[in-house]
Amino acid sequence: MPKKIRELKAILLKAGFTYTPGKGSHSKWQHPLLNRPIIIARKDGDDAPLYLEKQVGAALQEIEGLQDAHE
Repeated sequence: MPKKIRELKAILLKAGFTYTPGKGSHSKWQHPLLNRPIIIARKDGDDAPLYLEKQVGAALQEIEGLQDAHE
């Protein structure tokens, strides 16, 4: 079962991302260790598309790898 958009946003907030509201339902999520943003474009109650779940997962893995390298 796909995650909801609100779940992905909560995961990103917990991981240290900050967001900037965009037009309509768009929001831009950035992390200080990543040089690219994640754009989320749907309402909180909508199911997250698979590509967005994969994008969030990949970003979290990259951040974890960068944090491990700094330790």
